[in-house]
Amino acid sequence: MIIRPKYNWFRMLFVWHGSVLPQILPRLLLLLLVSTAVTYFHGTIFQYHVPLTAAPFSLFGVSLAIFLGFYNSVSYDRFWEGRKLWGALLNDTRSLARQALTLSGYPPDAPQVQHFVRLLIAFSHALRHQLRHTSPTADLHRLLPPELAATVQQARFQPVLLLREMGHWLRQARATGHLDSTTQLAFDRNLNQLSDIVGGCERLANTPVPYTYGVLLHRTVYLYCFLLPFGLVETSGWATPLIVVYIGYTFMALDAIIGEIEEPFGLEDNDLPLNALSTTIEASLRELADLPALPPAPRRPGYIVD
Repeated sequence: MIIRPKYNWFRMLFVWHGSVLPQILPRLLLLLLVSTAVTYFHGTIFQYHVPLTAAPFSLFGVSLAIFLGFYNSVSYDRFWEGRKLWGALLNDTRSLARQALTLSGYPPDAPQVQHFVRLLIAFSHALRHQLRHTSPTADLHRLLPPELAATVQQARFQPVLLLREMGHWLRQARATGHLDSTTQLAFDRNLNQLSDIVGGCERLANTPVPYTYGVLLHRTVYLYCFLLPFGLVETSGWATPLIVVYIGYTFMALDAIIGEIEEPFGLEDNDLPLNALSTTIEASLRELADLPALPPAPRRPGYIVD
């Protein structure tokens, strides 16, 4: 995810890194070439004049902008819902760690409490790896006993297996008299909320925006942009390539941004920074439990948080 300071209006005009311009630049250059050719040949193809005017493009452009706005709202809702789920994950893991430290009958520095906190940390990393389809091996073996790490690694739904392990921890603490029934219910409510977070993330990851929406929008944007020079050449002359490229930049850039944020758990620059979020959860829980702090992570250039 790109995070950088807000520049003044003039510097914002020339921001390169963090925009989608590098991604769509080849398409804009092709659009410039086509617009220049259309202008040079005065809107003719093989001696046939294409009789288009700006009027239908004005009406069609309004409809296209409305459709782009709708698709952008849908995609941003998915992005923001993913961010709210990970914010709730931070809150719920903190609550569970606090409960283990202050409400259980174990001393705060007891191995049982530290094991529970490590389960919470491993849970956040396992969820990130499941959503991004990456390997959790290093994080699991770093945080969990070897036998448990091997068992969790073989599971398909690793965060759910860690929830089960936390449930076993509660049962054992209750059986040994370190938790009463009321405190156990308080723990269980927060564990249920973690389960809801996993389900919400899986719903977003496994239910994309219907594919036909993206195909329709993509085709419409490019057809509009590459036909636009024929509608402007008679009235705009050699200003046509510049006007067309600017309009094309607006539509193509929005199309590219929508394509990135509709899948919020991916690895593109404008997706959610799950690495940073899970590291924040781990750092916070380690501080609560007086565990050794994480070494500072190197910052990637260009204000990128991944």
